[in-house]
Amino acid sequence: MRRALLAITGLAASTTALVVLKGAPGTSQAAQDRPVAEAPVVPGGSAAPGPTSGGVTNSARPGATVKPSAKAGASRTPGTRTSATTRATTAAPRTTTSAPKATTRTVTGPVVSYKYGSLQVRITLSGSRIVDATGLGMPLDGQSGLRSDDVQARYSGSSGEVVAKQSANLSTVSGATYTSTAYKQSLQAALDKA
Repeated sequence: MRRALLAITGLAASTTALVVLKGAPGTSQAAQDRPVAEAPVVPGGSAAPGPTSGGVTNSARPGATVKPSAKAGASRTPGTRTSATTRATTAAPRTTTSAPKATTRTVTGPVVSYKYGSLQVRITLSGSRIVDATGLGMPLDGQSGLRSDDVQARYSGSSGEVVAKQSANLSTVSGATYTSTAYKQSLQAALDKA
């Protein structure tokens, strides 16, 4: 019998504590959403006297209603209520954890004339990083074409020396000194433009 009485008393005390803590001012969502100017309604349909936004108390008249104030900076007090049209909602700023997306752009260097013809270099950048390089207008026939192929194979493409070194400081292709020099000049000009 005593155990049952102690269990019931403990249950009642914990329930009371829970209700008191949940009902404390500032913890209830309903208490936080009510504007200052709206007076609570008492039985009988009239508005009970309550504080206004200026701190002056309204006297209740039978049949009179108090309209809520739409002032944006009004402070809130527990026990007042807000209608959906006067509630001011402020959203917290959103933060993102993803990095901004890099823009991909293409820059073309000038046409450089050299002993075996002329060429120019086009680079593709993602942000400030070179992701591709290509030689344009390079000679295709004879010994000049072979030299051009060697230079293209070494420098150009997404796995070429330009992408690997991220600069125009490239090693000269053996047997294609003029073509290599022209490629590096156009590449440097493209990098300067980028």
